[in-house]
Order: sequence, then structure tokens, then C-alpha cells
Amino acid sequence: MNYPKVSIIILNWNGLEDTIECLESLRKITYPNYEVIVVDNGSEGNDAQVLEEKFGDYIHLIKNDKNYGFAEGANIGMRYALNNSAPDYVLLLNNDTVVDPEFLTEMVKVAETDPAIGVAGARIYSYDHPDETQHFVKGKIDLWRGQAIPLLSIVAEKIKKRESNKEQLDQVREVDWVTGCCFLIKEQVLRNIGSLDESYFCYWEETDYCARASKAGYKIVYIPKVKVGHKLGRSTRKMPAFTCYHVVRNRFYFMKKHATKGQYCIFLIYFFGFYFWLATGYYLILRHNFRLLISFYRGVRDGLGFEVKLENHIRN
Repeated sequence: MNYPKVSIIILNWNGLEDTIECLESLRKITYPNYEVIVVDNGSEGNDAQVLEEKFGDYIHLIKNDKNYGFAEGANIGMRYALNNSAPDYVLLLNNDTVVDPEFLTEMVKVAETDPAIGVAGARIYSYDHPDETQHFVKGKIDLWRGQAIPLLSIVAEKIKKRESNKEQLDQVREVDWVTGCCFLIKEQVLRNIGSLDESYFCYWEETDYCARASKAGYKIVYIPKVKVGHKLGRSTRKMPAFTCYHVVRNRFYFMKKHATKGQYCIFLIYFFGFYFWLATGYYLILRHNFRLLISFYRGVRDGLGFEVKLENHIRN
């Protein structure tokens, strides 16, 4: 096969140990034509200095003056790549992942089979439990309820494996969205529809990008043979209120961008008639966490008006 150039973008924000492990796994990949761009998103410690000393010329390090969020942080890396490296593909890779040596070869091989493929994603498995699929995204976007739905649950996947249906599970599928843990984008897609929407700051930005790419006529594909280990929740556990706020706020923003008026009305009925009360009970009764409940309410409030107050919520 040909080996188109791939620019791999990794964001680091106070996650030095995870980023080092991710980079060490990348050093073992078999794909010959790639570069690694690490964007330090305003880490508080000496992360950038350590990465520079440890990896030298293996990475190009961009030092941001503050935390711009995942979306804009990734955009900074992608803009650098497009302007300086002329890549054929850009790969967004979470810093809390480890990759298989063949992962990039397989991803590019599939992406090259069809010029209409614009975005490709991998099967994400649990870092702590490698036999368990974590993000089993063969996903569909439900614009009536404002959800990005996995079509295959972990339980269903295990049942299918027991039924010797592994061949079906390993088939490349066209989907509505793929997880941003490992997110391969063709250069022409970036040129045609632009980069991630920085208004999201973090969460939902990859779903939004898939929806935009699909509207522009590109295919989104899920490649189950490509397996990437992910340390789920390592970052979100440190900032649960921050996560809760942005997930719910961005859900409204996504719906305002992509749903019809009818779909948005049904979504509001569903959200406030069912989900709002379910979440309230969960945070108040089951979790006994008033802070999370307030963050949820703030997310709903700002989602309805979509008041972008990024700086105020970084440390919530």
C-alpha cells in the first residue's frame, strides 16, 4: 500500500504520565510516514519541559499559554500541521490511550479504499480490562432525544462473540459518529468543512464534526479491527462538575445546530418531561452530590441560552 502522511495530534493538560505512555506506544507503530504534534494546553507544572527533554525531535511541541479546551487545543495542532506539514490525514488521539503497533496502518488502509470516507474511528477497549470493549461505537445520532447512541452494547457484543459471529463484528461499518479518542480525518475534509467547533470547549465536538462531515457528503466509518486502549475517566474523575456542566450544555448546542424545529421541540419535551427529573434524582438521591446537581442545572440554563462562559467553568 501507499503510505500517505499522517499528522498525529495529542493534547496534554496536566497529564504527563499518561502522555508519556501514549507516546511510548506510538514509537512502536509500524506505519512509516507520520509525525507527532503534542499540544500542551497550558499545563500547570513542567509537563512541556519534561516532554521536550524526553522525546526531543520525535515530537513537535506546541506550548499554549492557557487551557483552550479540547476543541480549540486540537485545532491549534491541526492548523500547525496543515500549514507546515502538508499531511494527507490528521489523527486526533487522546493522551490517555495506548495504541497497537498496527493501528495506524489498518486505519489508513481502510480510509484509502474509498475517497468518500472522511472520518474513521477505532474500537476503544478498556486499558484496565483489555478484553472489554469500552466505546463500542457503531453509533447513530438520535435528533429526537439529543443522544449519540451506540447500536451495540457490551453485553450484546459478548453474546454475539459466543455465537461465533466475530466476522460480523469485525466488519467496517458506516456510522453517524465515532468517538474522539482516536479520530482520523482526511485532509480534504478539514479544508472543506473546517476544524472542530471551539464553542463546545470539550465534549460533543467530535459528534458535531461527524454530523458536519456527513452533511457535506462524506462517510463516517467505524473500524473494529483497530483497537486502542483507553483509561476511561482518568481526567473526568478529577473534575466531575466541569464534565457534568459541559456534557449537558453542549447537548443543547448540538441540537440547536443540527435538529429541525420539530426535532428540537420533541427533544425539549423528552428532556424536561423525563431526563431532567431522572438526572435530578440521580445526583440528589443516589449520589447525594449537590455540587453536581448545581452543575447540571447550570448546564441546562446555559444550554438553553448557550451562554459561552468557558473561563468561568475550567475549575468548577
